[in-house]
Amino acid sequence: MQAHPPRSRRGPRRALNKDEILDAALTLSDEGGSNAVSVRGIAARVGVAPNAVYTYFPDKAAVISALVERLLGDVNHQVFADRTQPWRARVESLALELKERLAAHPGAVPLMFSGPMNGPQALGLSERLLELLGDAGLRPTDAARATYLLIVYLFGSIALTIPDPDQASPLPPEDAPMAARSRVSAKTPAQTYPRTTAAAPTRASYISTEQYLWGLHRLLDGITPRGQTGETQLP
Repeated sequence: MQAHPPRSRRGPRRALNKDEILDAALTLSDEGGSNAVSVRGIAARVGVAPNAVYTYFPDKAAVISALVERLLGDVNHQVFADRTQPWRARVESLALELKERLAAHPGAVPLMFSGPMNGPQALGLSERLLELLGDAGLRPTDAARATYLLIVYLFGSIALTIPDPDQASPLPPEDAPMAARSRVSAKTPAQTYPRTTAAAPTRASYISTEQYLWGLHRLLDGITPRGQTGETQLP
């Protein structure tokens, strides 16, 4: 009888956990933008077969949802949770906190728009905003509408500051992309687009924190309850 060759023994199975998967997903987005995040890419990054990733997440959408939750979990709620502070100042603190946190991972920002933000961290942020706007005197329905308006503005503005969705993290200082925009604006034909050319310096600053806050303040002016005069308006 012919003897069968001994079967080769498999090595020990690679240990894996959810945090390691999310670390890999964030690194991929930092290095190659949101399009670089895939189950195969994550598996290759951590040295496992794709099926190992599916043990923890049913699909790519679930990975992205968890990554968004992690990024939102890094937001320090304490900067805008102090109810003794003016409500407008609290909204501004939230806006600056979001900008700082997300600017550190620009490749992941587009992932915020890839699906509904309905995890515990996203809901916690919404709850804080509703509380904040309630403190401002808005009725519940108006507070809910204003919360949506602010979230769209804040995340949309941050996304538009990213010059290249595939840019590595973090974003460069504001003056670098603003200078690049100025050079592009300088090529605009003044005779054809005189107003656009005249507005070139302002247009170059669209991605600045100053513009970000300017727009935020105009929004807050619009949602302030009519007749409310008990608080000094931010500039």
